[in-house]
Amino acid sequence: MNDFFQQLKTNLSELFIYEGLTKSLISTTLLVLAFIILRLLIGRYLKKHIASTDLRRKWHVQIRNGLILLMILGLVIIWSNQLQAFALSLVAIAVAFVVATKELILCVTGSILKTGSRSFNIGDRIQIKDFRGDVIDQNLLATTILEVGPGKITHQRTGRMTVIPNALFVSEPLINESFTHDYVLHVFTIPLKREDNWKEAQKTVLKAANKYCKPYLEEVRKHMRQINEERGLEVPSVEPRVTLQVPVAGEIHLIVRIPAKSGERSYIEQSILSEVFSNNDFSVKKNENAG
Repeated sequence: MNDFFQQLKTNLSELFIYEGLTKSLISTTLLVLAFIILRLLIGRYLKKHIASTDLRRKWHVQIRNGLILLMILGLVIIWSNQLQAFALSLVAIAVAFVVATKELILCVTGSILKTGSRSFNIGDRIQIKDFRGDVIDQNLLATTILEVGPGKITHQRTGRMTVIPNALFVSEPLINESFTHDYVLHVFTIPLKREDNWKEAQKTVLKAANKYCKPYLEEVRKHMRQINEERGLEVPSVEPRVTLQVPVAGEIHLIVRIPAKSGERSYIEQSILSEVFSNNDFSVKKNENAG
């Protein structure tokens, strides 16, 4: 019995839909016929009662346009229920499409964002979340980098390729380590104990940094001045410097900042460290033995 009533309900619904569609079609046909007949009658009336050709043409155009607007309004009223159902269907389809393609839309949005803001170019070294490397390719959906690491302070390529979806550029901050292009200000840290001879270490590191940076120091100055003129930025001093930092009790860190060619950061850093620590020992034990 329940199946019978369910089937009857379905048949009645289909009948009502069919009847509604039939009524709309009949009403549309009558409206179009009325429009054609009325236009013909008005045309004959104008031809009989208005002698001027220009005036008759003017009235004919205005009445025709008015009748077209009335017919469109009538069609909207006749098909209002169907149009409402169609609009709801379109909204449902649009919502489903957005939900299904959310990640793709975010990727395209991220691509537009990074292009519009000129965040980076091919060859730049970038970092976003835990991904860090040199950009080798970018398209509408993803950006490809050659990984640099391990960690955030190492400048050696690991040989791995990472494909980053552009959706990350919408929600995550991006670091461009190659903002100054050919030359960069490279920073690395040398940790020491509080009792070590950190004063001597500071002088030795600064001397080695000046030695390795001196050949291209003037080129760096010119490059930074050019960036200052192009971008209107206040570029910091490019001379090597070694500053102190006390992160925790009992430790002193030497913060070394040097100018370096974009592709030679790791080489310069390792050259300075090798020279400093192959010829010197700043530990407290050696100082006590020497005493």
